[in-house]
Amino acid sequence: MSDRTTELAGALIRNINDVPMTRLLRDPHYDAKSARLAQGTVAQKLGAAFDILEPGKCGCPYHLHHAQEEIFIILEGHGTLRVADEMLPIRTGDVIFIPAGPEYPHQIINTSDAPLKYYSISTQETPEICEYPDSDKYLAKGNLKSSKPFEVIDLRTQSLNYWDGEP
Repeated sequence: MSDRTTELAGALIRNINDVPMTRLLRDPHYDAKSARLAQGTVAQKLGAAFDILEPGKCGCPYHLHHAQEEIFIILEGHGTLRVADEMLPIRTGDVIFIPAGPEYPHQIINTSDAPLKYYSISTQETPEICEYPDSDKYLAKGNLKSSKPFEVIDLRTQSLNYWDGEP
């Protein structure tokens, strides 16, 4: 391949077999492996990951996004989508669409006895507010491309007065 071909391939193409997986283990509820596919590519507004959930485990806490939309494509296995306080069965071949907004808090749970494999694809909108209804937390993110990215996780009940710290 020419230098230009190699450069283009590196900027545009990822193979799930070549991207290292990171494990998130937090007993007793969470055990997932994830390969972040968009990192290091030219993608500006999309994030993508290949995820594997162990039997009986969740990938992340129950949450909702105010800005980002997500799609999950179930590649292998079956489990449960906890969404809007309901439990929906999911299986190989399902494509799950989660819009931004408070109507669809969500969480994928592997309720089977075999690994659940899926793609997670999301818009990378900033600023973003993510809420966690089970723990009453929120995550606020600013522009991650700036020299001083902003990200904070806190409890909703610990609010400051608008004028706190101002002259």
